[in-house]
Amino acid sequence: MDEAKNQAGSEGAKPIAFKAETRQILDILIHSLYTEREIFLRELISNASDALTRMDFEMLTNRDIYQPDLELAIRVIPDEAENTLTIEDTGIGMTEEELITNLGTIAQSGAREFIAAAKQAEGNISQLIGQFGVGFYSAFMAAEWIRVSSRSYLSDSQGSTWYSTGEDTFSVEPANKEGRGTSVVIKLKEDAGEFLDVNRLKAIIRRHSDFIPFPIYISNESEQVNRQTAIWRQGPRELEKKDYHEFYKQLTFDLKDPLAYAHMSVDAPVQMYAILFVPPKSELSMLSPLKERGLKLYAKKVLIQESNRDLLPEYLGFVGGVVDSEDLPLNVSRETVQSNKIMATLKKLLAAKVRETLTELLSENRESYSEFWGAYGSFIKQGIAMELSEPEPLYQLLLFQTTHHPDKWTSLSEYFERKKPDQKEIYYILGEDKGSVLHSPHLDVARFYDYEVLLLTDPVDPLMLTNLSQFEETPLKNIASADLKLPKDENKESSQGAPPDESWYPELLERFKNQLGERIAEARMTDRLKESPARLVDPEGALNQEMQRVLRLFEKDYEVPPKVLELNPDHPIIVRLSKIPADDERAKLVVEQIYEDALLIEGLHPDPASMIDRIQKIIQAALE
Repeated sequence: MDEAKNQAGSEGAKPIAFKAETRQILDILIHSLYTEREIFLRELISNASDALTRMDFEMLTNRDIYQPDLELAIRVIPDEAENTLTIEDTGIGMTEEELITNLGTIAQSGAREFIAAAKQAEGNISQLIGQFGVGFYSAFMAAEWIRVSSRSYLSDSQGSTWYSTGEDTFSVEPANKEGRGTSVVIKLKEDAGEFLDVNRLKAIIRRHSDFIPFPIYISNESEQVNRQTAIWRQGPRELEKKDYHEFYKQLTFDLKDPLAYAHMSVDAPVQMYAILFVPPKSELSMLSPLKERGLKLYAKKVLIQESNRDLLPEYLGFVGGVVDSEDLPLNVSRETVQSNKIMATLKKLLAAKVRETLTELLSENRESYSEFWGAYGSFIKQGIAMELSEPEPLYQLLLFQTTHHPDKWTSLSEYFERKKPDQKEIYYILGEDKGSVLHSPHLDVARFYDYEVLLLTDPVDPLMLTNLSQFEETPLKNIASADLKLPKDENKESSQGAPPDESWYPELLERFKNQLGERIAEARMTDRLKESPARLVDPEGALNQEMQRVLRLFEKDYEVPPKVLELNPDHPIIVRLSKIPADDERAKLVVEQIYEDALLIEGLHPDPASMIDRIQKIIQAALE
């Protein structure tokens, strides 16, 4: 304690009691179970940067200041012999009264909020530091004591020293400080020796304070540690494509170029700078320094969140990059995002920019957009399902394979341009995979009339359809719907020659009903089938196919209700089956196989391998 007093100044310095709230905060910080103690250095450098910024502004209009020719800079000085770390600046400095006011008191409302938030943080308060005006006090996580010496820019000022061990009081007294600015000396705890290592200090500075607008030096080194110039604060005209690609690789350690990037510089309604990237892959690179996807969030060039996932909607969570705002206070956290108006505005602007960038990529570089769609198409579909207010801007970003172009991607706009003049709906079909969908009996009638159908085989497609009901005022319609009405139906001639012989229909339908029992809701003939013998459709009043698939996605035990089995009376299998006696074993085998084939094509068969024995018996019967 004697050493501490000697470090602080004379033993006669009058102690001043901390306010009750400040005392509580110090107690929380000193005894916290921190995981990222290094952020105290970020906070002190940020404070130094603020002091330099104020000095810079003052010098624009006032030359009557103390030491006007000093370089505006920050110096971090480790001293192994004394076990101290010093952060000093040549900024605006503080008088004795300002030391007492600024370091002895925390705004009461901010203190209460911090204390309440710290209790909820279960010991890990690293994300709270700097959020409630308590950033300076975070140094007590690593300090036995702190001495702050400062001299104001005022030409007639005198130096003063503030000192505290983080207990109940602090002291302030005159000091013989020659240079303008502030020096924060931290006597490090025994377990804080890492902050004496020069390489460790450089790594911390480059991680958190790389773009502070003033040079940061280590000890007496002349080499600047921080880069200082933030690329995102430069004008887009000053940069080339290679500059963005290089920055992306520095940020992510990815070896490939991003699929797309966007540079934003906004003055209103908030001041914001941002560079956003679409990575070539959804997975993080093995070399990536990032722990998870998200945006680096800066306030006035100071990194306050390494990976913010709240500045973009969840469905755009694959986007990486940097966001920096002059209007953003340091008191922003995951818990305050929703209630912070600035953050809400930033989120809206960023989401709009991402959508705009992707739209441009689709129109200008189809090859790159196809690569993007392969990696992130499901995200966009989720976005349509989640975006309850305005999903329409995302519609233009969708790509589908179709019956006319099964190996190429088609946008809704392109489909819309190709649709037939009399076509009043956009047709789609749901299925498990492209191969089975292309063989679906539901497509018989579409092929017959040459209507193009969207192939929807992504598990998220049914969810997407809950919010995608029309495009360009044209409704989307499932080609598998039992009540489907095609334009050709309306144009059929009233007379089509002699009516077909339907006398055998009832007996065959009854066979199917008797044999399949409760497995089907009904059996009936249909004119919707041209090449296939049968299909399954939903009975009237049942949940539509889209909702059934959503329920199957979220409810493991959901059972699809029995469907209607529709038969094609013109198909050779159905015609010949009607001529085989009902008690013939071959007929029973064929009825079962027709039904299970329909189940299989719908993706509803519980055990496809169980059909093998029956198929072999049918083959044997055919050979005999």
